[in-house]
Amino acid sequence: MILEVAVLDVKPGMTAKFEVAFSTASNIIAGMPGYISHELQRCIENTNRYILLVRWQTLEDHTIGFRQSAEYEEWRSLLHHFYDPFPTVEHYELVL
Repeated sequence: MILEVAVLDVKPGMTAKFEVAFSTASNIIAGMPGYISHELQRCIENTNRYILLVRWQTLEDHTIGFRQSAEYEEWRSLLHHFYDPFPTVEHYELVL
């Protein structure tokens, strides 16, 4: 299992619209091959910041299967205009 971690800084005043758009986008990612689960959490100290945690079966399920798909283009059009700066995405594997 691979954990994708993305810190999402949403433009001020756009968090409500982002959350609605993310609800729609959640259905896109949940239908992708290799997808296991995801969660979106909002920061308490900085209410414009979210963390997205997505569990994939393999790294390639995310980097190739999702990011090179037509579904990713829909995901991108729904969400990417909310971010400033553009998110850093990292992948983690379980150690212990």
